Amino acid sequence: MEDKWFLESGSILLKELIADCNGKSVPTRSFSSYQILQATNNFHSSCLVTNKRSHNWYKGIIQDKSYLIKRFLEYKITGDSVGQVYNDIVLSAKMSNHNNFLRLSGCCLEFNLPVIVFENAQHGVLNERGGIMVDGEESILPCSVRLKIAKEIANAVAYLHMAFPKIIIHRVVMPRNFVLDRNLTAKFSDLSMSKTLPVGKSRIKVDSVIGSLGYLDPSYACTRVVTEYTDVYSFGVLLMVFLTSKPALVSTSSGGDDSQGIISYVKGLYEKRKLDEVIDPMIMKDITSAQKLKLESCIALALSCCEESDEDRPKMMQVAKELKQIHTSF
Repeated sequence: MEDKWFLESGSILLKELIADCNGKSVPTRSFSSYQILQATNNFHSSCLVTNKRSHNWYKGIIQDKSYLIKRFLEYKITGDSVGQVYNDIVLSAKMSNHNNFLRLSGCCLEFNLPVIVFENAQHGVLNERGGIMVDGEESILPCSVRLKIAKEIANAVAYLHMAFPKIIIHRVVMPRNFVLDRNLTAKFSDLSMSKTLPVGKSRIKVDSVIGSLGYLDPSYACTRVVTEYTDVYSFGVLLMVFLTSKPALVSTSSGGDDSQGIISYVKGLYEKRKLDEVIDPMIMKDITSAQKLKLESCIALALSCCEESDEDRPKMMQVAKELKQIHTSF
């Protein structure tokens, strides 16, 4: 069965690599099933880092080097969705030279679905409030670090939109798809749902809408038309999450049963000039009046990303430039 899976998966992967990379070689290391199973103790829960909708992440050591190992769940990946797995490998290979994408190390084709091997990221996945967990407890990141992470994510999304002849739309820009390395550098960790537009096209209609409540662009959700502004909207929500330390759906009752989108929550307070109530109190207490103005600019930028009309939203490159200026002078 391993030989059969290797041949079937290998032929699909080769076809996708040739089609996407114009025949250029994109080297990836081939790992054996024995190496993967040994590294993850047969995908034991003790090696589990986090579980997602369609895949699990494991940490494992192969030949004295630590890796993050991504295993897609067979019962979740069926029919046309199998293409997500190969899409993830192909795009990850293309992005491996960019510092804000999790570097692809290789894959194992000796399973029913390819298992993908990436560099390790010591601080793990961002949580729904844009923070990280350390020894089971949430770690509060300083404001300057939050701005740095936001800037790096903006750079990565802008790269997807502009670096290649075909625009790549991520579609799921949200905390759970980013990890932090030992230097707290942000890394995109999932490109499986990304949509590559045909050459010369800036929008395309898709069969189904992908995304999560709170981050989903209403225009995209209504029309199923994907554009680069689909990612801009989601990034605006993500930036608000970083600044407020609140999830994309904010609880409006003590019991947590009622909630509203973070956009309306932030916009309401911002328009009333209640910035102190918008920004996370943990970072407001340690900043100067000049830095407070910078954070106000960040809020304005995040809200502009979430304008109802595509035409009123900035491009990601512009967002990245503004965040760089804000972070540099913070």
